[in-house]
Amino acid sequence: MPHCQIDVYERNKADDSFGFGVVFSDETLSEFLSRDPKSYDLIRSKFAYWDELDVARDGEIVRITGNGFCGCSRKTLLQLLQQRCTEEGVSLHFEYDVNDLSKFKDADIIVAADGIGSAIRTQFAADFGTKVELKKNRFVWLGSTKPLDAFTYFFRTTEFGTFVAHTYQYQEGMSTWIFECSDETWQKAGFEVTNEEATIQKLAEVFRDELDGHGLISNKSHWRQFPHVTNEKWSVGNIVLLGDAKATAHYSIGSGTKLAMECAIGLSDAVVANPSNISTAFEQYEKTRRNRVEMIQHAANVSLEWFEDMTRHIKHPFYQFAFGVMTRAKKVTYENLRLRDKSFTDKVLAEFNSLQQSEKSDVPAAFTSFSLREMTLQNRIAMSAMGRYCAENGIVNDWHFTHYTSRAIGGLGLIITEATAISETGRITLGDSCIYTIEQLVNWKHIVDFIHKNTKCKIGIQLAHSGRKGAISKPWEGGTILENRWELMAASPIPFNEKMPAPREMTIEDMDVVVSQFEKASKSAETAGFDMIELQSHHGYLLASFLSPLTNIRTDEFGGNIENRLRFPLRVFNAIRNTFPKEKPISVRISASDWAENGISETDVIAIAGAYKLAGADIINVSTGNTVSYQQPQIGRMWQTPFSDTIRNSVEIPTITAGYIQDIDQINTIILNGRADIVALGKTLLLDPYFVRNAQAYEQFQADDIPPQYKAAVPHYNPMIAGNRKLAEGMKKALKPDSHKK
Repeated sequence: MPHCQIDVYERNKADDSFGFGVVFSDETLSEFLSRDPKSYDLIRSKFAYWDELDVARDGEIVRITGNGFCGCSRKTLLQLLQQRCTEEGVSLHFEYDVNDLSKFKDADIIVAADGIGSAIRTQFAADFGTKVELKKNRFVWLGSTKPLDAFTYFFRTTEFGTFVAHTYQYQEGMSTWIFECSDETWQKAGFEVTNEEATIQKLAEVFRDELDGHGLISNKSHWRQFPHVTNEKWSVGNIVLLGDAKATAHYSIGSGTKLAMECAIGLSDAVVANPSNISTAFEQYEKTRRNRVEMIQHAANVSLEWFEDMTRHIKHPFYQFAFGVMTRAKKVTYENLRLRDKSFTDKVLAEFNSLQQSEKSDVPAAFTSFSLREMTLQNRIAMSAMGRYCAENGIVNDWHFTHYTSRAIGGLGLIITEATAISETGRITLGDSCIYTIEQLVNWKHIVDFIHKNTKCKIGIQLAHSGRKGAISKPWEGGTILENRWELMAASPIPFNEKMPAPREMTIEDMDVVVSQFEKASKSAETAGFDMIELQSHHGYLLASFLSPLTNIRTDEFGGNIENRLRFPLRVFNAIRNTFPKEKPISVRISASDWAENGISETDVIAIAGAYKLAGADIINVSTGNTVSYQQPQIGRMWQTPFSDTIRNSVEIPTITAGYIQDIDQINTIILNGRADIVALGKTLLLDPYFVRNAQAYEQFQADDIPPQYKAAVPHYNPMIAGNRKLAEGMKKALKPDSHKK
């Protein structure tokens, strides 16, 4: 659209730049090349390129290759873009602070690209639906003359706490150093927000070895907390947001400038496609870019949170720690890294196997054994408890036999049964499996005996009471309230939703009855031969209703603080632990978030897991949500693993994780970076009971538990899967963005 008049009003001088360098990936450079080769050539002529990334911790260091990034001076980038604007006839106005938009009343479009603290966005904050959340960590942006031949994360453990420096060279003789630490560490070290001289002095001492005699350089380098900016709408009238004014992404994934420039391309495309209809252009801009922006913001937030918790992660063995740095945002996995740099993933796997005392150094993490008390699992893949709702009078039948035994033959390390009610009034539906009668016990024993006789799989039973979420029809029948429903009870008389009846608040006498029912059920579980018990203490069911402040508003000794809210669930747990054989483990499944305002806190969750550990729990199965009907979960791949990570590495207890985990690569990644010890699959196993066999063939792992009746398939099936993997890896390599190294 060469006929358009475009004016840029810049509040700063032409050569003002705050910060030092900017980072682009090969992928972003390819986008620049496809859109404006002249800008691409200018940027490429000035950048410093590297393929390597180093992770260093207190003197240890490892290099990971195959990453593909470039660094460029911010000032240089500004000058290059100013040059391109001049060449294309764009008018540039410097030292022009825009406070009054009425000056531009005749403009067709006003692009508000005035940064994180955007004055224009603030003026119309209610219309844009602006939200700004300050994150916890402190950071400061400095420069140095220290040369670097790789993007490097330097971690330092000090008496004050953990520091990290995100560093990269952006031109010859100049590098960016972004220092970050927790607020607690920052306070202990005695930093001041605007005291640049003291900041440089203290950080230069902490990173004395890394700087190697080179100094630090400031440029209005004040300590800040990262603002997470979102807007419900990106345009109001003829005003449209761009860059940090619209959305921020944490520097730890190097995407702020990248995001701004890619969105500028998207806005340009939309305007060119709709030159006479600005509102339609803005709609197209938002439609084509919002999902991508929110995905990057989510990944950036996951990465940011990893750094907020780095004091917890830094306790890991070195290669596991380095692997955690590389996979922190969940976008990069073990296989991604293996294709980039197999020597690095070999080190990670060898260290892991050494710690597991494996005879071989290359056993895939998912297929290493894992022990709880005297129960040893042949691998770390489990089937999560999933209600099937097809029992008759609580009795499991042929359908259940086929369901469980086929997956055991399929090579799982552990099966956790569907929620199994301890009483008639503890059921969710009329189709629930139960274990309070002899006939129910006998039919469970038939399944357990077959699994033990014919497979190496272990099987645990989840003992359950529905609480306020019971007496409904099966899910495929609508999940509606039963006509002949039984009386519900819970911690407090709060219905699960507006259609459900309010439960009765449990009395001491009710608690006594329920404890005796759980105790009896644990004895039955042992008689049936189960290897493990899992106590249902999640998803808002009876015991969980005591734990969440959203479902427990009691004023007696069972309500209020978390210690009181734990009293009844712990009493139930103790009854089971005292009844079930000591050599057999007990798992507890909890909800680590209610996904609702004023719900259970991280502090509460750590206290809950710690209390169960102290009482004798061997592993915590970490779930989230389903406490209240108005929850707003943030669902995505491996979405619950951060909660498992928190519990595992704060409480120091083994964990099980689940939630949108769909392939062996994700499982290996989760276990290797220390986020969980066992990975439980749910829906993935419903249509693929032989998931583990497929994964073993994919990993070329020689399983020793394949039934003799099926072994003849191995020489035919495994090479086919291996061939498919090789083809897929070839495609991934071919699709990798071209290197832009000069």
